[in-house]
Amino acid sequence: MAATVINGLDELKAKVGEELGVSEWVDVTQEAIDAFADATDDHQWIHVDPERAKDTPFGGTIAHGLYTLSIGPALSYTLYEVKGVAFALNYGYNKVRYPAPLPVGSRVRMRATLTAADEIAGGVQLTVTQTFEREGGDKPVCVAESVARVYGG
Repeated sequence: MAATVINGLDELKAKVGEELGVSEWVDVTQEAIDAFADATDDHQWIHVDPERAKDTPFGGTIAHGLYTLSIGPALSYTLYEVKGVAFALNYGYNKVRYPAPLPVGSRVRMRATLTAADEIAGGVQLTVTQTFEREGGDKPVCVAESVARVYGG
């Protein structure tokens, strides 16, 4: 799948309201969740103890919500690229929700939609709605409004 190429700030602003792409599916493995737990020092048992988690309504371990959110940048790089600019910075998130769990052993992908592109000094502040979907799930596992700043060059 080829990434959407956006040439410059004017073209970026013209794409507001458009879907920028849908990523490939990503396997959610216990190894990845354990590595995330080690990196963040968040070893809550619902994420890292498959035996204990069997007795929950989820039937097993689930990904950290922040694990799901953290794969957003890598997936974004596969979906779109803004060319003809000096640089871009992650500015934060306006809103993040986790409407459904993401069980280990499932697959997830991200849908990115450009929802705003607002003028700032020297560039554009863009808001991309990132919707993370679990394969076979009936609602998203995460919906986040990612905010970045892109500066002209």
